[in-house]
Amino acid sequence: MYKNILVTTGVLFLGLLSASAQDDKNEEEGLGTETVTVTKAYTPTVSDAFKIKSVPNLNDSIVLQKKPIRYSIFSVPVASTFTPAKGTASRVERTPPPVLFNSYASVGAGNFGNVNADFYTNRTISRDEDLTIGLNHHSTQGGIEGVQLNDRFASSRLDAAYKMRDRDYDWGADVGLQHKYYNWYGLPDGVFDDATIATIDEGQNYFMGEASGHFNLEDSFFKGVDGKYRRFWDSAQSGENRAILNAAFEFPLNDELFEVGANVDYVGGSFANTSLNSTVNEGGIDYGQLQVGIRPSLQMLRDDLSLNLGVNLVYGMDLENSEANFYIYPAVTASYRLLEETVIAYGGITGELRQNSFHGFVAENPFVSPTLSIAPTDSQYNGYVGARGQLMPNLSYNVKASYSAENNRPLFRLNPQNLFRNDDRGYYFGNSFDVFYDDIKTFGIFGELNVDVNRNFTLGVNAQLNEYTTETDNPAWNLPKIQASLFMDYHIGEQWFAGANLFYVGEREDFSSIAAENVLPSDFLATRITLEGFFDANAHVGYRVNDQLSLFVKASNIANNNYQRWANFQVQGLQVLGGATYKFDF
Repeated sequence: MYKNILVTTGVLFLGLLSASAQDDKNEEEGLGTETVTVTKAYTPTVSDAFKIKSVPNLNDSIVLQKKPIRYSIFSVPVASTFTPAKGTASRVERTPPPVLFNSYASVGAGNFGNVNADFYTNRTISRDEDLTIGLNHHSTQGGIEGVQLNDRFASSRLDAAYKMRDRDYDWGADVGLQHKYYNWYGLPDGVFDDATIATIDEGQNYFMGEASGHFNLEDSFFKGVDGKYRRFWDSAQSGENRAILNAAFEFPLNDELFEVGANVDYVGGSFANTSLNSTVNEGGIDYGQLQVGIRPSLQMLRDDLSLNLGVNLVYGMDLENSEANFYIYPAVTASYRLLEETVIAYGGITGELRQNSFHGFVAENPFVSPTLSIAPTDSQYNGYVGARGQLMPNLSYNVKASYSAENNRPLFRLNPQNLFRNDDRGYYFGNSFDVFYDDIKTFGIFGELNVDVNRNFTLGVNAQLNEYTTETDNPAWNLPKIQASLFMDYHIGEQWFAGANLFYVGEREDFSSIAAENVLPSDFLATRITLEGFFDANAHVGYRVNDQLSLFVKASNIANNNYQRWANFQVQGLQVLGGATYKFDF
């Protein structure tokens, strides 16, 4: 190896010496000039590049084998002295839930001797059983200016309900008792002298007792059944029985739902006195009406469409006169979502055989005489179309137009002055109301706005306009053409609350007449009466002393308008009532 190194070094040294000598010679002789002629333009080209294989082929006869590498960890326990600091959650201010009580009592008193008392309690017997008891009393000692008879009023009601719930069914029972005391104080002005007025017994007592029950079943084609029995009578030897039974069934049909409702409705009773259109009080009035109905319907639900196609089949029987009729009524309703929640169009056409009763007439007009004719109303159809929705998140609306046709619709009108009668009660001096049946077609327009400014303030206003056409060409007695109302509710902070209710009822028509012997009622001497429209404003304000005790003041008829709700029956003027409500666990 050393010899090779020495030889190589010597050769390189001799080459360098020879090159240096040649350069010296050229410098001494000098360089001449030469001409170079280019016969072709220079055109460079790029040769294809060959990618070097990342894994070249090995041609070695011996291929080295990779030895597997094994790793092992030698663990040594090390004591840790690190202690993490405990984190603290941010504090969130939450409104405490309201304290709930199962009972409350409310008592109030005001001018005109007004007294209002309420009691309510709900007892949880077990997780699935509840017992509810409610008691209500409202009375006034009267004192309306210009009234010549006693105008005292009192109403008391006791209700109790038991409910039991299970996973697959629920059932319950209710009982109720009620007593009402009224006076036929609406004498015509300047007609009777003091001696006659002193002989009038104007008081009337109404009594009611009822019992009802229901049973509902889950996950079954039979959905439930409910029934009610009510006994209603008065101090003039009038009495009425009412029994109602309803049942419901559901059958899934592909994507639709087929529903069937069935009902039996009976009302029957008697009046000891005959109509005041007769100058002789002989005999009385007996009545009995039975209805058996079935209501099949097909309910279809789509994305934006809800459609209910049905029919109401009723078999009505007049048991007293041995007459019967079969009625077929439409039962079609639909709604369609046009613009999400902004515009929802709806409409329908329905009909029914509406059962009338002595109890129902008294609830609407307590000054009726115990000499009524009771018959059902054939509501042939009621067609309507409208739209409802949300104009803004806190503003909702509802508008509707309707047209209906009713046969035998009851209308209240004054009884004639019938001085030929000497009934036990003093309702025959033109100070009570009868029921007159007429065929009426009604065109109506309804509008409503509701505003929820916030969770503490709500406001609503609505109006109803009606135009009536009667078969007898008489006015629709005591039916107003215009009705409107406004209500609001305001919670001021945690303790104060207030509210108001204002309503307007337009003009109504009635007439007074005088009975005569051997003369048809249509030929009685009569005078038409136009009752002026009236406006009534009511308000209340309250203060919560604590979770249990609240104080309140209520004002009614704030405008102090002694208007007539019914002909010759004025109402009390400004009424102010104050009281307290106490909540507790009983």
